[in-house]
Amino acid sequence: MRPALSLTYFKITAYLRSHRVILPFGGLLVVMAILYSVRVNVGQELPSYADSAALLVPVFAWAARGLLDAEPDVQRLLSITAVGRPGREVASGLLAAVALNAALALVALVVPLAIGFSATPGPQALLGGLALHLLSLLTGTAIGALTSRPILPDPAVAALTLLGGYAGILLLSLVPVTWLTVPIISWMRAAGQGDFLGRSLPGLAGATLFWCAVALFAYTRLRRTRP
Repeated sequence: MRPALSLTYFKITAYLRSHRVILPFGGLLVVMAILYSVRVNVGQELPSYADSAALLVPVFAWAARGLLDAEPDVQRLLSITAVGRPGREVASGLLAAVALNAALALVALVVPLAIGFSATPGPQALLGGLALHLLSLLTGTAIGALTSRPILPDPAVAALTLLGGYAGILLLSLVPVTWLTVPIISWMRAAGQGDFLGRSLPGLAGATLFWCAVALFAYTRLRRTRP
């Protein structure tokens, strides 16, 4: 366990030193500027958080992909040797990507509290916003992992697949069948309705976690043959 955690720290450090974090952080700031250029009215905080979560999925995906691509191929093979098993290296990369995206999500949650909302939202809006951004970062991490270099070596193909995958999820989530894909559009629709935490969130979270689990399982299986 300790070597795997050390490798997780190493991956995050390597990513930050490569300055690749500038692009997703810049994308995060653009989303924040668009959403909160005008203060959000009282009572609209949760829908605003839902819009933020939906728009940040490709940002989280880009961040995860960049982190998983930060190590050269030879270094990644050395990391596998250092931790003893390929599965530990894969888990360390995913944990590092989730930790990075959690930091970006925290910024997305805190910024509107300082400059975006007309008044401090209640606990329901804060918990709902936290839950939606957790679902968003998990979705983005899964997309980023499946488009990382070990899976898609061509950078152009990987970038197009990342953006196309996000666009495809948006189109499929327009269909009124929640379990067909990650229900990003349903996040935004449900956030404007009453009792989001008790009525809507469990089903939306279940569908999202299911597809994220499928994607991450596919990633780990593919990594067995593409170290």
